[in-house]
Amino acid sequence: MYKDWSKTTDELTALMQQFGKGHPEVAKGFSQLAKAAEKDGAMSAKDKELMALAIGVSIRCEGCIAFHAKAAAGYRATRAEVLETIGVCLYMGGGPAFVYGAQALEAFDAFAEEA
Repeated sequence: MYKDWSKTTDELTALMQQFGKGHPEVAKGFSQLAKAAEKDGAMSAKDKELMALAIGVSIRCEGCIAFHAKAAAGYRATRAEVLETIGVCLYMGGGPAFVYGAQALEAFDAFAEEA
């Protein structure tokens, strides 16, 4: 395994909580923005998480990949849906997207096993 994705989300959550204690207004605002953005609407929350996963791959953010792979698994995204999401990333982002896309698939697989 490349990375322990569950440990990654746990460690990043702890760091983000530390930040939140130091600057609670900003942390609360970010949390409210996230909740508003991911709600079911014209698009499902699952589809929005797949979009967020794609953005994480595209901007090469391992933390984003970890959190959004976990959320996609929680929304019961299928491996096929994640593969197609990563496929679009490869199309648009080339080699770097391939590297981070492979990590995203590993992260999703790890969280899907836990779900």
